[in-house]
Order: sequence, then structure tokens, then C-alpha cells
Amino acid sequence: MDHEHGETGRQYETQLEEASRQEPPRTHRPGKPHHHALEDFRRRFIVSSILTIPILLLSEPIQALLGITIVFPGSDYVLLALATVVYLYGGWPFLVGIVSELRERRPGMMTLIAVAITVAYVYSSAVVLGIVGEEGFFWELATLIDIMLLGHWVEMRSVLGASRALEELVRVMPSEAHRVRDGGTEDVPVDRLVPGDRVLVRPGEKVPVDGAVIEGTTSVNEAMLTGESMPVEKGPGDEVIGGAINGEGSVVVEVKKTGAETYLAQVIDLVRKAQESRSRTQDLADRAAFFLVVIALSVGAATFAGWFALGQGIGFAVERAATVMVIACPHALGLAVPLVIAVSTAIAAQSGFLIRDRSAFERARDLQAVVFDKTGTLTTGRFGVTDVLAFGGATENDVIQAAATVEAHSEHPIARGVVRSAEERGLSLLPLENFRAIPGKGVEGTAAGRAVRVVGPGYLAEKGIAAGDGQVETLQRQGKTVVFLLEDERLTGALALADIIRPESREAIERLREMGVRCMMLTGDNRDVAAWVAGELGLDEFFAGVLPHEKAAKIREVQERYRVAMVGDGINDAPALVEADVGIAIGAGTDVAVESADIVLVRSDPRDAAAVIGLARKTYRKMLENLFWATGYNAVAIPLAAGVLFGAGIVLTPAVGAVLMSASTVIVAINARLLRL
Repeated sequence: MDHEHGETGRQYETQLEEASRQEPPRTHRPGKPHHHALEDFRRRFIVSSILTIPILLLSEPIQALLGITIVFPGSDYVLLALATVVYLYGGWPFLVGIVSELRERRPGMMTLIAVAITVAYVYSSAVVLGIVGEEGFFWELATLIDIMLLGHWVEMRSVLGASRALEELVRVMPSEAHRVRDGGTEDVPVDRLVPGDRVLVRPGEKVPVDGAVIEGTTSVNEAMLTGESMPVEKGPGDEVIGGAINGEGSVVVEVKKTGAETYLAQVIDLVRKAQESRSRTQDLADRAAFFLVVIALSVGAATFAGWFALGQGIGFAVERAATVMVIACPHALGLAVPLVIAVSTAIAAQSGFLIRDRSAFERARDLQAVVFDKTGTLTTGRFGVTDVLAFGGATENDVIQAAATVEAHSEHPIARGVVRSAEERGLSLLPLENFRAIPGKGVEGTAAGRAVRVVGPGYLAEKGIAAGDGQVETLQRQGKTVVFLLEDERLTGALALADIIRPESREAIERLREMGVRCMMLTGDNRDVAAWVAGELGLDEFFAGVLPHEKAAKIREVQERYRVAMVGDGINDAPALVEADVGIAIGAGTDVAVESADIVLVRSDPRDAAAVIGLARKTYRKMLENLFWATGYNAVAIPLAAGVLFGAGIVLTPAVGAVLMSASTVIVAINARLLRL
């Protein structure tokens, strides 16, 4: 049993390894893990750069530039030997890459680079061997390979950096836990824990696994896991998430989930799948990259033929063609979308937004309306005091204090709401004697020498007591439950209770409306209650009295007018979540595998729905910016590389072309990282 759970626990490491093996966009040697490819490019860059120094010193153009002469018997053959090593060792990833791309019939950036360096190498070698009489350009071949290796290395570091959020998530988990045994504790590896074990979590330590508190009270910081910045109070019966940081108290936690079942493991899996999933924008970029390769090869061939026909010499014609192919390499295009996806998915996970369907996240940018479930989404799902009326000289605090004193001895939901209101106002309860429930009508007792009763409208009607002024009728028309406070059979106050609107709901609605999104509500409650909530929040529309099985049909009605998202708790809202263009499950807590939702929001905060739409729009904007840069620069660079401004004295060498190409790639990578700002 221990062995079995040890294997399950080690899935964190397995998932980290899988994350590190994600294939970057056709920029590394086939079959080689990504982090190994990164080190491989670095090593090849260093070796090639060292060999480039003597190649430069033995090249006539560089000697003329420096005003030196280095010539000795066989110097040309030494130059050929050094260039051969750089071509084969430094250029190996590109030579392997062209074979892979041609085998898949998807010529891409590796094809362009391999053709360019091969043409340069073969032509320069032919010059040294006396086959042609023009001047070779081994120095340009070497510097081109150096710059391409450096560009790939920087690019791959960016890809790894974007995916590093997975590594950070894995490192959140502690490696050991204090298992409670026979009145004491023993330190054991986390992967040896099994459901039912009890572990001690001391102040400042991380919770080792998902479980429930059975002893002690504390507060925990779940910011790294759920995006919730405020510490969350935890006591007996409350669930805690593995990786959360314990606050000021020691608690004993019973293990509920281990290994792949834990919240963190599911988050890691969701993030990895979302980062790997393709998007419509990525397909567009890939098609553009393919056409760019075809254009580059065609323009390169035409450039060679054109300059050769104009009598500029085979050396000049080869150099122009090689520069065209190098400068047109669609590195930036291939990287434009995947990097943005990796960064946005990591941001979402760290903020408590878990993307289950990548295409749905992309659709979120086009949403025109959001339909919220009421209970538990826009409201807290529990009774609370919304209004207090005071009569006969009493104050609101007097009414709440007296009512809470009597209700504190009742377990009714209304009673708990009244007591909670007193606690929120910092009111202490009065001494109480002779508590008694009045069946079907309320509760009573003696508080501070006065006979105090908290009763419903039926008791007042029975006793012939007037129910106050028109304010009470207004509250009742809003669908609220109204109870009355009697002191010595004299009406001194009334309290209206309802499902409390979340404080965050107003801000969520305001943000969405600022974004041009209409806000609606769907509820099974009666029309009076729905109208009150809609009025308080300023909703555009609401649908009341809708039964769970009718919610999907109501979403279809809204879809006839708008592209719509449904935001609900993922349980009775499941059909509506599936029916909507984008289904968003809110307040899922540790239940990240909400099958009916496209996006899962860990917190019960409706503002996160607005944040998801905002992130989707920013992500799409970054994709477009990157695609524009990656394609737009080629429109200028390719004609320059072909030599259209040769007459004006502007000529780009292959090495300069490589610098420009690499610069565009780095700019695209930096722009993607700016999404974090």
C-alpha cells in the first residue's frame, strides 16, 4: 500500500518532467528533451564562436578591414577545415532540422537556415578548391551560424521561462510531513501519506496534502494556489489545500487526497494541457510560416538568377540569395502565438483561473453578454440581514443586539443570519434567561430584565399588533423575509433577511459593463427576489423562476441575440454551462475537474469572470501584435536582402540578415512576456 501511494505521490515530479519536455515550436533537435536542447545550443554556440575568431582573422575582407595580413602556406585549407567544423558542428541542428521538416513535408525555418548555410559552405569550399574563381565568404558562414545558434538559445530560454510556472507549482509542495502516531509525530516523505492519515502542521509550515482540519484553528495563505490574497480562516471541518502556507496556529489535518487526485496535481495537468493545446490563431501562424518559406525559397532563387544574369558574379548572387533565405526565416512567426499562450495560461493558473478548453478561452474575447446564476454566484447563498428598522426611539444596533441575544440559542438559518450580523457589527450579546421557542412563530426569552420576542408576521396578526409603517411592506415586496422584535409586547424593530449579495458582485458588473458586456441573471427564485437583486446590482436583464432543467433553454434564447457566457457553480448549472458559448464554473474551490465548464474559477468571486474576459482580450491582442511584427518586418527585410537598394549602396550581408531575423524573434518573445504587466 505504501509503495502504491508512493508511486502516486511522485506524479508531481512526473508532471514537472512532462512539462519540461514540451516541444517548442520546431526549434530544437528532434527527439531531445527541451532543457537538454537548450544546453546543446549553448554548447554549440560557444564552440562555434571560439572557432569563428581564427576564421575571421584568416579571411581577406576582415584582414583588409583591420589593416593586417595573415598568409602562410596552406592558410586557405586551414580556413576550409575550421569552416567545415563550424558548418557540421554548429550547423548540425539546422541540418537535422531540414531532414525532419522535409520528411514531414512541412518546410519551415530549419529548411531556410540549412539551405542558406549549405549554399554558403559549398560555394566557399569550391572557391578554395579552385573550382570557381570568385571570393568565398566563410567568415559570413561562421558568423551566420553563431548568430542563429544564439537566436535559438535566447528563444528557447524564453519558451522555458514561460513554462516555468509549472515548476514553481511543483516546488510549492513540501517534501516531508509530520504524521501523527501514538500521541506523537514522525517525519515521513509526503508520498508515503495515505488518505486517513493525520498530519500536524505547525505555524509557518506548508500544508503537505489536501485534507480537512480536525483539530485547532488557524489562517492559511492560499495565494500561490488560488490567487486569494487574504489569509483564509480555517477550523475543524474546513478543507485545506496542499501547498498552502499555515499561519499562526498549529492544526491537525486528516489526509483526504494524495498524488494525482490533489488540487495541485490537477492544476498542473490542466495548465500543461492548455499550454500544449493548439489555437485557431496558431493554425493561422503555421500556414503563414509555410507560405513564407515557399516565398523565401522562390525569391532566393529568383534573386540568384537575377543578379547572376546582370553580371554581378556568382559570389554576389549567392550571397544575395543566402541573405534572402536567412532574413525570411519565420522564427518570430513560429514563436508569436505559442509564447503568448504559455504566458497567459501561466498567469491564469496563478490567478486561480483554470483553463480547460483553450478554444473557449479564445472565444471569451468576443463575448457580448454574461449570464450569472444568482445563488452562490452573485450572492453568498446564505441568509443575512439586509435592512434594519427601528421604532420607538430604539437604534439599529439596539434592535440587532436584542434580536441576536435571543436568536443565538436557535439553529434556524434566520437565527444564524441575525447572530452573524451582530458579530459583524461587533455587538456583544446580553444575558439571557428563560429561552423558549414559540412553535411556528419565533423565539422568546428574558434579556436584561425585558421580555424579548423575535417573531414572524403571523404572531403580530394574531396579537393585533400593527406591523410598522409602509417600509415593511416595501421589504416584503422585494421578496425578503421580515421578522419583528417585540420588547414587553411592544414593537421596537424589524429585520429584513435575504440571500446576501456578495460585495464583489457590484464591482464585477461595473467592470463587465465598462467592457461593453451586458450582464444578466438566471435564478429559480421568485420574481420579487430576482428584481431586488437585479436592481441592487444594476443588471441589464434577469430571468426568475427558472428551474434547473430549464436553464439551458434560457441560455439558447439569449444566444439568439448575443454571444454569451454562463457563470455558475457547476452543479445544477451544468446543462447551462455546456450550452453557453463559454461555460465558467465559479467557486469550485479544490474541485478543479468541473466537467461541464470550459474555465474553472477557484474563488467564489464574480470579479474573476470579468478578469478572465479581460485576460482573453489582452492575450488575443498580444497574439495579433506578434503576428503583425513577425510578418510585417519581412515585407521590408526581404526586398532589402534581395538588393533592391544596391544602387544606393545599401547591401545586407547574410550575417546582418541573421541579426535582423534574431532581433525580430527576441522582440516577439519580449512582447509576449509583457503580457504579465
